[in-house]
Amino acid sequence: MTRLDDHAAIVTGASSGIGLAIAEAMADAGAAVAINYHSHPEPAETLVGTIRERGGRAIAVKADVSKEKDVIRLFDEACSEFGRVDILVANAGIQKDAAIADMSLADWNTVIELNLTGEFLCAREAVRRFRRQPAEGRPARSAGAIVAMSSVHEIIPWAGHVNYASAKGGIRMLTRSLAQEVAGEGIRVNAIAPGAIQTPINKEAWDSEESLEKLLQLIPYARIGQPEDIARAAVWLASDEADYITGTTLFVDGGMALYPGFRDNG
Repeated sequence: MTRLDDHAAIVTGASSGIGLAIAEAMADAGAAVAINYHSHPEPAETLVGTIRERGGRAIAVKADVSKEKDVIRLFDEACSEFGRVDILVANAGIQKDAAIADMSLADWNTVIELNLTGEFLCAREAVRRFRRQPAEGRPARSAGAIVAMSSVHEIIPWAGHVNYASAKGGIRMLTRSLAQEVAGEGIRVNAIAPGAIQTPINKEAWDSEESLEKLLQLIPYARIGQPEDIARAAVWLASDEADYITGTTLFVDGGMALYPGFRDNG
């Protein structure tokens, strides 16, 4: 099992779905974890209790990661509790879907501010903290690891979701550009691009037999993903086992990005 002993991690948007699974997996791998939530503290606090019962270290921190002051406070609380931060998983995100003619400016801004600007703010603060921390006593070979949460829609167009797809396309270049900028300092920056994952945010796509059958036509591997699929990938990307990897996006999608419509020659 990949280990993260003596690491301290921040996982944003960790009160449900993929983020919750990542926070739990990080703790199971030995990391101390700051579990960020925005509006629903109960799942985050429940996971904190579970982690502590297992002998781990965890805190729950309320913060809106689209707000600069909240992001700084999130890192302050994690550093105060754990003494350092070694891993950031920038997972927080939202969807507000509409056809372009019906999409309000407010819905465009909300998605861009949280899904893209929020990842920028968290990544920027992580780099600042990594730079301040002494090399002596590092738990990893790197000076710090950032894992951004992207989507298959960083490369697959998605009609009716232009705000979401635009944000994820932005994350692709944010990841690559930032990795190029800070690699010489020993800071690694990568992204994960999930495909269809069975979480509450996309319940309509899998909660009936008809919906699931339609969804599976887009997944060559013929199953819907689970939050744990993403969690295992995040732990690995943050660990020394992935130390020579930076500036890349790991697709965890059952082949969704392989253009399954062309399986029979298009």
